[in-house]
Amino acid sequence: MREALKKDPEGTVRAVAAMGYQAVEFYAPYFEWTEVQVKQMRKVMDDLGIKCYSTHNDENYFSAKNIERVRDLNLFLGCKYVVMAWTEQSKGLDGWKAVAGELNLASEKLEPAGLRAGYHNHQAEWALVSGQRPMDLLAKETKPSVMLQLDVGTCLEGGADPVAWIRANPGRIRSIHCKDWSRDPAVAYKTLFGEGVADWKGIFSAAESVGGIEYYLVEQEGSRFSEMETARRCLQGFRAVRA
Repeated sequence: MREALKKDPEGTVRAVAAMGYQAVEFYAPYFEWTEVQVKQMRKVMDDLGIKCYSTHNDENYFSAKNIERVRDLNLFLGCKYVVMAWTEQSKGLDGWKAVAGELNLASEKLEPAGLRAGYHNHQAEWALVSGQRPMDLLAKETKPSVMLQLDVGTCLEGGADPVAWIRANPGRIRSIHCKDWSRDPAVAYKTLFGEGVADWKGIFSAAESVGGIEYYLVEQEGSRFSEMETARRCLQGFRAVRA
């Protein structure tokens, strides 16, 4: 809902709540909101009965310069997790170890306030680097309290098995981005939920039996429909599979 959110943040949240969504996740530009804007958004969500359990954040938001502001904004929003959603992808193993270190340091800053750090994967984390997948390294090198937020679509495109990943990291897959993927390069992530290759029943089963799932999020990178219609159709698809 990026374009809609830029034009009308409150109206966009009201619209998705009216569709039946129970939670939203704000992405990086929320960092530029004023304290007044953030508190007003929290009031809107409280009035609607909708939650924001986590935010998506650029890597530099986890720096010593920014982490306290991030902490405060997420507390205002009522969040539980502060997720690193983007880092430079062309790293060697030492670079990925440094990311793990950043997440652990952020945890030390966030956990006293009741917040936890998280990491959101893309494709690069599944490609071998010096014989090792960066995602395996991040899981190993971060504290168990760091959430491994699984993006299903990029996991699939990266050639990995989301069900196997969930089962290999019990208790740490506390939220999932339910993004489907098509092998047709002309469609790729623009496929609607349930129309791609993801084994959603298997993913939900693994997440709920061993993954430690707390909430699901629908993510969509455009489709043949408008943002609003895409969000509506994806929720319908989710309910049809998850029911």
